[in-house]
Amino acid sequence: MKNLTILFCLLCVATACKEVSAPEPFGPIPSERQLAWHGMEYYMFVHFTVNTFTDKEWGYGDEKESVFNPSQIDCRQWAKTASDAGMKGIIITAKHHDGFCLWPSQFTKHSVKNSVWKSGKGDVLRELRQACDEFGLKFGVYLSPWDRNSAVYGTSEYLTYYRNQLHELLTNYGDIFEVWFDGANGGDGYYGGAREMRKIDNKTYYDWPNTHKIVRELQPSAVMFSDAGPDIRWVGNESGMGSLTNWCLLKKDEMYPGGDFAKILGEGHADGTSWVPAEVDVSIRPGWFYHQSQDSLVRSPENLMELYYSSVGRNSNLLLNVPPDRRGLLHENDVKSLIAFRELREKEFSFDLARGKSAESTEFRGRNFIASFVNDGDPESYWATSDNVKSASITINLGEKTEVNRVLIQENIKLGQRVSKYKVYAMADDKWVQVADGTTIGHKIIRKFPVVLTTDIRISIDDALACPAISNIELYRAPGQ
Repeated sequence: MKNLTILFCLLCVATACKEVSAPEPFGPIPSERQLAWHGMEYYMFVHFTVNTFTDKEWGYGDEKESVFNPSQIDCRQWAKTASDAGMKGIIITAKHHDGFCLWPSQFTKHSVKNSVWKSGKGDVLRELRQACDEFGLKFGVYLSPWDRNSAVYGTSEYLTYYRNQLHELLTNYGDIFEVWFDGANGGDGYYGGAREMRKIDNKTYYDWPNTHKIVRELQPSAVMFSDAGPDIRWVGNESGMGSLTNWCLLKKDEMYPGGDFAKILGEGHADGTSWVPAEVDVSIRPGWFYHQSQDSLVRSPENLMELYYSSVGRNSNLLLNVPPDRRGLLHENDVKSLIAFRELREKEFSFDLARGKSAESTEFRGRNFIASFVNDGDPESYWATSDNVKSASITINLGEKTEVNRVLIQENIKLGQRVSKYKVYAMADDKWVQVADGTTIGHKIIRKFPVVLTTDIRISIDDALACPAISNIELYRAPGQ
């Protein structure tokens, strides 16, 4: 019997040391362009147009071009602020619902070319593109499908007009990382002087598949945003709240931009047929465009920190709107809050307590998928279980009693999104105490909990759609609490 026991142990060791194949991808997986987007996490939205000067949120379309005159505009200030704030890109409202174009479009008179700014020789997009390049930021564009200025909106002729403008944006301003399609479509407007109500069928009118082809052809690395993708989806609200259960998956063939899908978009679909992760868009002010009356209502650094936890911390990217004022500058109050927010984040995540510490798991696939890969600092390595094992746990030994109040977990999403239920425990007073629990993980989740003095943290994957594949676990002791 003793010899059989020794033989069994040797077989176990041999299996553990064996290099095995990686798990097969499960379900929909992200494209290269989507993986790059996931890695950005936090970037700036810039709402800027005639509304800035008329003190409106939605322009009617009859605004005179001469009203647009940002006499001190400095796109370098925008980009420097974004960079200093830790953002990785800027998306600008090249054209909002009022139809006014921030570039000298050859297809309309309603643009900067007929403004007094720079005697009609200016181009906001060109200046911002150059500023983004200088500060190492990616550049994105918002082109509203609705146009309250265009005389042909609501007719088939408008599609040609819209796609011509899209072509201008995608061929004249370098690499674009995201193209943003709004869901607001149709209603009352100026419409070239008609001043009437125009309704469209937003499910069919825009012929989105053929518009998407233009983006794929001209900017193959760009992701496209709308309520229903095709690459990135709206989170379903503008309050900065991602869903605690947040699948990167969506049955997008059943959905279309502007549809009544808000209740679905937060959580997504566990059995979704496409990879369409959520983006949280929210403004640093109550409005999306600048209003002097809101100068005292800028979100505090602490409030922005909460937005970070409810967006990036819930498997979403954060698109934070910071609107330039009538000078063409980001207001001092906004800039101050953004920089202080970055300082808060740096304090919150200043030192990863888990990095390089001993890690053990209840099960692992083989020597190339062991527990210690979750805290080795290499985003390409990961822990995975055998194919038939959908629940297992990892325990990280901190070496000594340590205060902890934050946990960050990431799946290897190149293999799909798998985890559907997890718990986090801490060893305190010689017993395991649950400090957090949840459902989905995806690209990244960050959970807060009261400070616990512990020697060990255990992450238990209680259920998954396929064998878990965890690429990263980090632990922190954030200030306060």
